[in-house]
Amino acid sequence: MREVDVGTEPTILVTGVNGQVGYELLRSLQGLGRVVACDRSMLDLSDLERVRSVVRELKPTIIVNPAAYTAVDKAETDIDAARRMNADVPRVFAEEAARSGATLIHYSTDYVFDGTKDGAYAETDPTNPQNVYGLTKLEGEQAIAATGCAHLILRTSWVYGRRGKNFLLTMLKLAEERSELRVVADQVGAPTWANTIAASTAHIVAQGLASRDDDWWRSRSGIYHLASGGETSWCGFAQAIFSIAKNGAGPAVIPIPASDYPVPAARPGNSRLSTRKVSEAFGLHLPTWDEALRLCLAA
Repeated sequence: MREVDVGTEPTILVTGVNGQVGYELLRSLQGLGRVVACDRSMLDLSDLERVRSVVRELKPTIIVNPAAYTAVDKAETDIDAARRMNADVPRVFAEEAARSGATLIHYSTDYVFDGTKDGAYAETDPTNPQNVYGLTKLEGEQAIAATGCAHLILRTSWVYGRRGKNFLLTMLKLAEERSELRVVADQVGAPTWANTIAASTAHIVAQGLASRDDDWWRSRSGIYHLASGGETSWCGFAQAIFSIAKNGAGPAVIPIPASDYPVPAARPGNSRLSTRKVSEAFGLHLPTWDEALRLCLAA
């Protein structure tokens, strides 16, 4: 493990720091405590007993866990690996948090819903995942809640950034190779910049640490939706990327129905998430998806 900021307590353990959200978290959380960064080479999350021993050794005040199995289509046949990362690992972190009195911040997904609702999903809406990825993420949520630890589960959607594998980087790459792209236009959601997620998390952590009260975390424990404002389709997202990054000179974007782009894992047609609860609880002002995209591309 690599200690990024050596100082006094609190200790903040961050997993998945080479991923797009973890990478941003590592920067956003600086100055809030002793940040201990774990990547795969430092902590093999598939070794659950090792996870337990590391948490007990470090005695973190807060565990921030963005690590996940996110290969949505591959998960359909790699079920055990997806469940280990998305359900078993969060359960172990939560059990250890409950044992030690730490707080767990964990990230989930819009894919816990089936996408049939007419309007934005609230945290209280029934879940009904349509693919293995969504199912295992839901199992992780349930496992965390069952331990009784102080926790925040932050559901987000359509995450992108300037590193890793995501829709933004795929579109920018394809723009150099093709003059025309066919992109799904009947799935709707809010693209969410990884930096928005990390900055919002840091905002919440700062409030919790400033309170110096364990009951602050426990009284706010639960599920929150954390995503950009507004909505668009994958097609609209692609068009916006080229409009901003290429000044409109990118490839032609042809809208198609999801049925014309078959993939192993079903995706929800509606991924819109209501963020009223997180905004009211923590005073967050979340940018619209297009505002955040401009900031990301300008970075």
